[in-house]
Amino acid sequence: MRTIGILLGRLREFKSPALLTPLFIVGEVVFECLIPLIMVSLVDALDGTSLAPVARLGTILIGLAFASLACGVLAARFSATASVGLAKNLRQDLFFRVQDFSFADIDRFSTSSLVTRMTTDVTNVQNAFGMLIRIAVRVPLMIVFSIVMAWRINVSMALIFLAMVPVLAIILALIVLVAFPIFRRIFKKYDALNNSVQENVAAIRVVKSFVTEEHETTKFRAASQDVRKDFTNAEKLIALNGPVMMLFIFSAIMAVDYFGAGIIVNSAGTELTKGGLTALITYGIQILSHMLMLAFIFVMTTMAAESAHRIAEVLTHEPSLSSPPGGATEVADGTVVFEGVSFKYSDKAEENALSDIDLRIESGSTLGIVGGTGSAKTSLIQLICRLYDVSEGVVTVGGRDVRDWKVDALLSNFSMVFQGVYLFDDTIENNIKFGNPSATHEQVVDAARRACCEEFIQALPNGYETRLGEGGSMLSGGERQRLSIARAILKDAPIVVLDEATAYADPENEEKMEAAIRELVKGKTLIVIAHKLPSIVDADQILVMDHGHLVANGKHKDLLESSAEYRKLWDATLFSKDWKISRKEGEMNV
Repeated sequence: MRTIGILLGRLREFKSPALLTPLFIVGEVVFECLIPLIMVSLVDALDGTSLAPVARLGTILIGLAFASLACGVLAARFSATASVGLAKNLRQDLFFRVQDFSFADIDRFSTSSLVTRMTTDVTNVQNAFGMLIRIAVRVPLMIVFSIVMAWRINVSMALIFLAMVPVLAIILALIVLVAFPIFRRIFKKYDALNNSVQENVAAIRVVKSFVTEEHETTKFRAASQDVRKDFTNAEKLIALNGPVMMLFIFSAIMAVDYFGAGIIVNSAGTELTKGGLTALITYGIQILSHMLMLAFIFVMTTMAAESAHRIAEVLTHEPSLSSPPGGATEVADGTVVFEGVSFKYSDKAEENALSDIDLRIESGSTLGIVGGTGSAKTSLIQLICRLYDVSEGVVTVGGRDVRDWKVDALLSNFSMVFQGVYLFDDTIENNIKFGNPSATHEQVVDAARRACCEEFIQALPNGYETRLGEGGSMLSGGERQRLSIARAILKDAPIVVLDEATAYADPENEEKMEAAIRELVKGKTLIVIAHKLPSIVDADQILVMDHGHLVANGKHKDLLESSAEYRKLWDATLFSKDWKISRKEGEMNV
């Protein structure tokens, strides 16, 4: 019930059409149930000598049919408006909620699962809701009204239909109880299937370059086959609804025909007329066919129930990072301090990603962070920006605990340039303006010029209005990086974070990117995760990380003498600088 309340609360501006739909359904059912009653008189009037009653009753029947049709059309129209509107609001609220999620929240649900909830699950709820406010209202009303009308015509015949209803309801309930756990399992497998598709499409260049299409196809086929098996099992159960319902419908109609004909013959038409028998058969078909419809409703709602639960789970999930009331909004300076900081990505994790970090970064200084793969360099930066919360200790920015800041206000003080740049399928100008949506065109152009982007932008057919395609696919890696630096320049935040931003740049692009970075960091606190150690030899301090521990801290010259780990990294840098590929054995280095 809580889930239903959460979802219905998203109707908002579509409450009126949702309420009007059942009202018109009531009208449709009333008019439709009156039609067989009029048919009793019409059929019985055929034994007379005048056609006047037939014409009169026929006119009434036509009027009732049109009235029922009009109510049905209006109900369908309002139902469509309400269900589509609910889906629109659900997708919107889900999207807005995800925008408030921290990295930890995204990790909990997974990207593919969130996409499934916004698409497949919302569509299931939309279809179920549209059906419920129409068919779920129509079915019980039609069954009740039809039984009442049949009762008025002949009690003993009405009892036949009445006895069928609980039997069919029990069979239906048993089928649903068995099918529901299967549907729940299916949606979890849907997440895995969508994740496989998403991963394959995102990495299609890697797949093709390594010619692993067959492997990926096998993986996808296995996941798809797994979903198919569960769906087949569920559908086999659900498919029983139709034959079972039809069996009972035909049995009931045959029983009414047999016993009704006997009553007509034995009573000479005093207890039951031919018109009454015709009406009884019509009401019987209405009752039992609507029981079949009820089975369909249960199937849809069974699927939608799990979807509704998954949607409500996201809507009610409180983001792990929240802004405190009256949180800070303005930074005094770019000073960053770590005091006894430890961190793990999950409460279930056995080991810390970071342990016992004590650190001070002065405002306006440059900090270099080095370490091997898995040393938790990126984790350290994520704590500064409060993309995750510390497990122990305190991180302060500008003299305030990061947890005392408004989340958006804190992040507005950081300009971040990552190794993996993501550009949107939009114009170059709008991609740069991502750093400052209110910036003017002149400011965008200035940021692009300072980031050494103007040359390649001007060479494009539409300049700043050129659309970049998915992920900025029409640009080179170096050009994408420089655009990300232009974003950061336009944002003009007091703290700049570079996460191996030039790790894989070619010499020409590296020179331009270094020029762009110099423009970016003027007068700013600079934090650099360095892949190439020569780029940070002039840093005010360098951190050496190893498996989540801060093993050394100091200037380049001092670390060469005092830190064996740093010396090892430096020697590896010099080695990689001088190596070459040769066909001759033993000529790897020069």
